[in-house]
Amino acid sequence: MRRMCVITVSAGILLWVGWAAAAAAEHPKQLVLAITPSNIPTELFKAGEVFAAELGKRVGIPIKVYMPTDYLGVVEALRNRTADMAFVHPAGYVFSNREAKAQIVAVDVWHGKTNFTARFYVRKDSGLRTLEDLRGKTIAFVDPGSTSGYVYPMVMLIKKGLVTNRDPKTFFRDAMFAGTHEAALLALLNGSVDAVASFDLAPQQYLKEKAKVDRITYVAETEPIPEAGMCVREGLDPALVKKITASLMAFNAPEYRPVLRDFYGIDGFAPARDSDYDPVREAIDLLGWRPK
Repeated sequence: MRRMCVITVSAGILLWVGWAAAAAAEHPKQLVLAITPSNIPTELFKAGEVFAAELGKRVGIPIKVYMPTDYLGVVEALRNRTADMAFVHPAGYVFSNREAKAQIVAVDVWHGKTNFTARFYVRKDSGLRTLEDLRGKTIAFVDPGSTSGYVYPMVMLIKKGLVTNRDPKTFFRDAMFAGTHEAALLALLNGSVDAVASFDLAPQQYLKEKAKVDRITYVAETEPIPEAGMCVREGLDPALVKKITASLMAFNAPEYRPVLRDFYGIDGFAPARDSDYDPVREAIDLLGWRPK
């Protein structure tokens, strides 16, 4: 009889544990997608809403868009669970993984690749030809959380021994954050700064006019950086995460190209692994930077 009671109690505990695990795996009636504000906010938000509406149709759950004022606002949204998923840039994913235990589910395909580089841009008529030539000049970075607009360029400067104490002002006369890649490039063109840090195809993407693009060149380029992508927060139902991932892969179909073109200008998505971002982790650790 005692053995029967133990078995009955044990079975009850197992059933309760199973119920608790199922309850812990959340399946919300609405999802919130946080997007990194790396482009003109109004245009990006509008494109994000179109993308979210199409993704919501495939997932079967309405998706609301949230856009914070800076890159690290995305990390905070995942951490406090005001966002369920996020379009994150590489450094943003590493911070989201560390701070909010988010997991990458898809990586962007952009111009047929899943990686890119960062460059130090200058005006062609500036007479600046090498990275060393930027000593004592002014620079516009993009955002402290931008991989190509701050993290990788700073790591290059550190590795080359051009900055000390991880302070850009030990090499540049002055350094600022422009907020977006476009704003940084425009600051360079109008002469507000001598150099900017941005990604390899930023002039073509944001300046568009050939005459403006032709006024810019670059003096240094970083190692390849894994592309941005989509991550989900901790605690979502694994079945829902699987459906979100499959739905993102469905966006590789031709009919979604206009939606993706307006939303960050990407071609599509590819499967992603957390380990793909280990080089970004190493860069962030070398920079010694942590979100506040």
